[in-house]
Amino acid sequence: SVDSLTELTAAVCKFTEQRDWDQFHSPKNLSMALIVEAAELVEHFQWLSRQESDTLNKEQHEAVSMEMADVLIYLVRMAERLDIDLLEAAQTKLEINNKKYPVEQVKGRSDKYTRYQTKQTE
Repeated sequence: SVDSLTELTAAVCKFTEQRDWDQFHSPKNLSMALIVEAAELVEHFQWLSRQESDTLNKEQHEAVSMEMADVLIYLVRMAERLDIDLLEAAQTKLEINNKKYPVEQVKGRSDKYTRYQTKQTE
């Protein structure tokens, strides 16, 4: 059982090392595998209505869970190979997005930030 991103990274690295898969895990290959898994995740929602996607049955929920796990595993592995701290990167990105999408301008809207750019974000 893993309880943190650090522990998950270690478990993924151990799994990979035991199988001698480091040779295949270049950032290029990992990014390609990541997008394949993301596409498999999307496939579970293709043609569902919003309501259907919000209320998956047990079988659908489990399948989506496994695809999300695949995406996370590849992302964690890629971050480890590139020496990227995912939590730090995510925090930085949230700070950037907070400036690009000021609450008072975007609340309830889905427009891209370029539709309401302010001097702060230019």
